[in-house]
Amino acid sequence: MSYNPAQAQAPHHLMPAPAEMHWGKGRLNLKTPLKLQLSPTADPAVAAAARRLLTRLQGPAQPATGPVLQIRYGRTGLPEKFDEERYSLRVTPVGVSIDAPTSLGVLRALATLEQLPVTEKRQRYLPEVDIQDQPRFAWRGLLMDAARHFLPVPVIKRNIDGMAAVKLNVLHWHLTDDQGFRVESKVLPRLHQVGGADGYYTQEEVKDVLAYAAARGIRVLPEFDVPSHATSWIASYPRLASNDSTYGVYRSFRTSNIAIDPTRETTYTLLDSLFTEMTALFPDPYFHVGGDENDGRYWRRSPRISAFMREHGMVKADGKTVDKHQLQTYFNRRVLAMLQKHGKIMVGWDEILGPDLPKEIVIQSWRGKKWLEDAVKQGHPALLSEGYYLDLNYSAASHYLPDPLPANSTLTPAQQKLVLGGEAAMWDEFADSVIVDSRIWPRAAAVAERLWSPQAATQDVADMYRRLNLVSLELDALGLRHRRAPEQLLLRMAGYSNVGPLRTLAEVLEPVKEYKRHFQGMIYTPQTPLNRLVDAAPAESEVARRFGVLVDSMLMRNAAPPRPSVSVRQLAALRAQLLLWQTNDTRLQMMLVLNPALREYGPLSTRLAAVAKLLLERLTQLQAGQAPSAAWLATARTTLDAAQAPAGQAELAIVKAARRLAGV
Repeated sequence: MSYNPAQAQAPHHLMPAPAEMHWGKGRLNLKTPLKLQLSPTADPAVAAAARRLLTRLQGPAQPATGPVLQIRYGRTGLPEKFDEERYSLRVTPVGVSIDAPTSLGVLRALATLEQLPVTEKRQRYLPEVDIQDQPRFAWRGLLMDAARHFLPVPVIKRNIDGMAAVKLNVLHWHLTDDQGFRVESKVLPRLHQVGGADGYYTQEEVKDVLAYAAARGIRVLPEFDVPSHATSWIASYPRLASNDSTYGVYRSFRTSNIAIDPTRETTYTLLDSLFTEMTALFPDPYFHVGGDENDGRYWRRSPRISAFMREHGMVKADGKTVDKHQLQTYFNRRVLAMLQKHGKIMVGWDEILGPDLPKEIVIQSWRGKKWLEDAVKQGHPALLSEGYYLDLNYSAASHYLPDPLPANSTLTPAQQKLVLGGEAAMWDEFADSVIVDSRIWPRAAAVAERLWSPQAATQDVADMYRRLNLVSLELDALGLRHRRAPEQLLLRMAGYSNVGPLRTLAEVLEPVKEYKRHFQGMIYTPQTPLNRLVDAAPAESEVARRFGVLVDSMLMRNAAPPRPSVSVRQLAALRAQLLLWQTNDTRLQMMLVLNPALREYGPLSTRLAAVAKLLLERLTQLQAGQAPSAAWLATARTTLDAAQAPAGQAELAIVKAARRLAGV
């Protein structure tokens, strides 16, 4: 099945973009409710999904007559076996038909159907279309980190709904880390009693989430991170430690490098007991054991562990220096044997990759594309997460462009088949259960399209953003809180008074990128409240992005042959936006005075006004056809350099576009 570039020119708001779309001229009016036509022996997940869709589309009514939604499929699909998700969806003026080889294809078709309705002059209809669709990659995941900040079951469930809406099919549930152990263990209860003192999932809650995900065609991949990122394990069972120190659950987000002891048989006895219990609880054939960010310092510092490495030949080429990577490979082999005993396929982060690692282990690359390529060249199945780290607060475009298999890939066809797909990752150092949705959505939908849609259909970044904004509204209607939670934070900060000026500032702020919040004057712990303006600010400012698009469009047209009517409209829109920013600081100052928690953002408000004043002057120059003087350019450079400085771990998102408009 191939992507038809001609069809790409037809405007649509589907995301991910289907493999083939053929648009007709007719329409199916939704004034009359659709009647579901489905075999009574159908997979209960299909019937339930169809009824959920119809309820959202037209209300709870189940009409006896009217246009038909006919669903046909061959057999029940098993996501854990990578069963087909292919489907065809046909809308005509008389009804809707869905055909698929498996029930999984039906679930994906229903997600597409939910995005199809158009509202025009108060009339809602489905456009006539014939869609043939299938995923590019079989593994399309989202990692949710419940270890650093506990995420209650309703948070997990609503994000599963978001995943289903954009055809993601693997929930990577990061359940343990230095800061927490989040699953009830009946075999080793101190793990959740100590490591999950501030929140954990009972086994019944885990089963509830698994059933909820399965009903939406989504697998759940559990991650129990060892041998590092395991301080919460050691706090619960000190005999796991690599030294004689006693640890509490780690209360920092800096990498601890504390690792469990891989040389004691008691370590493997405990792990075997735990993995026996957890592999039975989580039915997915894949099981993630982490393996990342262990620099081996605690192993090297231990005379006993160093002696073990030398005794077993775990030394570097000089024959003297102990090699922690060989010891971790030894550990991985022991863990692999435990998992294989229970029929599981082991997954680990790319640090575990090495020439002696068994080929059946899946490698998840987070440090760079090189690690994915090295993995498949060594015969390992592999996943890409590098480029898809949502917690870094990069733009949707920056997550949209990385490709597990770019067009210029030098991998052989056999090696390419080992690239299973990829996962977006949301690590939760700076996201709790209140704001986590706003850090995942809608940007995760851009990753979902990259992993589902044909490569040729994912080249237009501007069109991606057009559809992303529509998908964001759909996700909000599904119950995701990526729009509502930040607004509620703003209301609380504004004292439930006039929130407009605070919102105007927040809309053009973004959190500082990457992990810079660790290094800007605050020490964060799992107990640090995430209720400041930086937490209400969007990960990517849509207002700033649109401002940048408008600036670039105006500058392009200004350099092209004159188009006065268009230029006037652009100048008017830019001027209105800049006037709002220029006057906003005055309106906001009283709130900053009355609310001490907001005062740290006063400099950003003042700088926003200064930038707006500067750019209003530049618009006047452009309108008059005047070149800026050297003195003006020097002042502009100083103003914009100052505006680029962060405050309160947030930064103004308009500075780059402002520099382009100012010409500096």
